[in-house]
Order: sequence, then C-alpha cells, then structure tokens
Amino acid sequence: MDVILDHNPACATSRTVLALIRNAGIEPHIIEDLKTPPTRLLLRQLAARAGLPVRGLLRRRGTPLAELGLDNPAPADDQLIDAMVAHPVLIERPLVVTPRGVRLCRPAETVIDLLPPQQGEFVKEKGQRVVDEHGRRIATA
Repeated sequence: MDVILDHNPACATSRTVLALIRNAGIEPHIIEDLKTPPTRLLLRQLAARAGLPVRGLLRRRGTPLAELGLDNPAPADDQLIDAMVAHPVLIERPLVVTPRGVRLCRPAETVIDLLPPQQGEFVKEKGQRVVDEHGRRIATA
C-alpha cells in the first residue's frame, strides 16, 4: 500500500501516526512540509479529499495566525491557502494519504482506519496502549 505522510518530527501526534503506519508494515513516503511546502493546488485537493473546508487545515497553536490577521472568520479560502503556502507552520498535521482516503489524523489513532491491520501491540509515547498484542484497536473511553 502506498502511503504519504505530511510529517513534523517535532510533533508527538505526527510521530505516533508514523509509528502506527510502520506497525501496519508500511514504510510511508514522508513529506516534511516545513521543509517542502505544498502547492496551492495540493492544499485545495487535500482539503477536498479529506472532506474538510480549507479552514479545517489551519493550525492555530504555535503559529503566527493572529499576527497574520487570520484568527477570525473573515479571510477567504484563497487568503488562507496563500498564508499556508507562505507559512507552512499554519498547516495542521499529520495529514495521511492512502488508497483508502485522506485524513487529518488527530487523534493519531484515526490513521488505523486508513491502513491494513496492525501487526502487533502499539503503545503511544506517553504509555497509552492503543493496539493490543493481536493488532486490534483498543476502544478508548
């Protein structure tokens, strides 16, 4: 299975998604958008394929959102896309593209729905067990 991960190695959620993809036996194509920003067209396509409005791809925490005047409902999609291309830190991640769909994987476990079965137990960095020893997703409360 071909999998593309929009990844930020400094992000715990993104690292967890990468580890879950690998736990399914897949080595994804990794794109670090902070180093290689997506094009305007690709951002539009990702939002559409994920079933999100463009604003749904906008990261708020730890970004220059307010400084750029984008923290209100007024900016149009084109303005938001221009800002995300110019400042890729504004793009929420991790975004995962597979033949089964495109998804913004927050929380990280949502990536499991896009993958073949997990190949064994998986525990998040902070110790939360999300996949049992048989590769089955553990329901969370």
